[in-house]
Amino acid sequence: MTMEPFDVYDITIIGAGPTGLFAAFYAAGMRGMKTKVIEALDTYGGQLTTLYPDKFIYDVAGFPKILSKDLAKNLYEQASAYNPTFHFSEKVLNLTRLDGGIIELITDKGVHFSKTVLIAAGHGAFTPRKLGNPSVERFENKGVYYTVKDKWMFRNKRVVIVGGGDSAVDWALNLKDIASEVYLVHRRSEFRAHEGTVIELFHSPVKVLIPYEVKEAHGGEHLEKVTVYNNKTGEEMTIECDALLLQLGHIVDVSLFKKWGLEMEGNAIKINARCETNIPGVYAAGDIATQPDSVKLALLVIGFAQAAIAVNVAKNYVDPKAGYFPGHSSERRM
Repeated sequence: MTMEPFDVYDITIIGAGPTGLFAAFYAAGMRGMKTKVIEALDTYGGQLTTLYPDKFIYDVAGFPKILSKDLAKNLYEQASAYNPTFHFSEKVLNLTRLDGGIIELITDKGVHFSKTVLIAAGHGAFTPRKLGNPSVERFENKGVYYTVKDKWMFRNKRVVIVGGGDSAVDWALNLKDIASEVYLVHRRSEFRAHEGTVIELFHSPVKVLIPYEVKEAHGGEHLEKVTVYNNKTGEEMTIECDALLLQLGHIVDVSLFKKWGLEMEGNAIKINARCETNIPGVYAAGDIATQPDSVKLALLVIGFAQAAIAVNVAKNYVDPKAGYFPGHSSERRM
């Protein structure tokens, strides 16, 4: 659907992950901005719903623990209460600042116009990192998985998880009481996961194999077993299993942002303390953003804070008479 030039929004948010959803609430609910959200995926939540919907999150203020999918649902409902426009399954392909300052966003489905844009695209376009092992890739979606959308699919199954980061360790602990047997295979003796969860892992029934790597996957129509080897001694062992869950991180693609003319630092968009990019009227917040003179922390709380800063600065950009501070929500009728 092509948008007419006169249909100009105050702010368009690219990404409906946690940072984008909170920004949508803040823009529409706290600042009364005409707000649009464009999301490439077919639903809201970003990594919360795509990569680990059934994982608990412990570092969101006010929640001792909350499931990722429940946090995403709450954020979506919080934003939706103020009627921002959502476009799902739509990918932004180009961003251009036109004469007069209006920003044109060309997507794979049409054209959108906005006075400001907030990029809250998580880590950008990402694809799961693979082992590069043909015997493993042969069983993709036939016993080999890179994400977990429903943990109950592993009920009473024998599961082998590969990886040493937070996702691998968290899923091993999450599935230990659901699967009949859980192995964790990691190529190093040291883990990148949070120290507390690693300690919990070694006190759990999960069978930890270090330093081991996957050599070959076996089976007919479906995965039946996996051969792993000790990369120091060469010792091999074959594990009968129903599922191989690869948690090796993701390959990030930020080429689009570079194409748009945004200044980058590594795989992140450079911002200042006001969450401004080098393009006037374009802001960035959350994991996709980096402020060179600050500490980089990939935490939800940072994304929420940057969303609030970006929206308040954008409001002043659209209406210079508007102050940066909207007042406390407890002082106003929402």
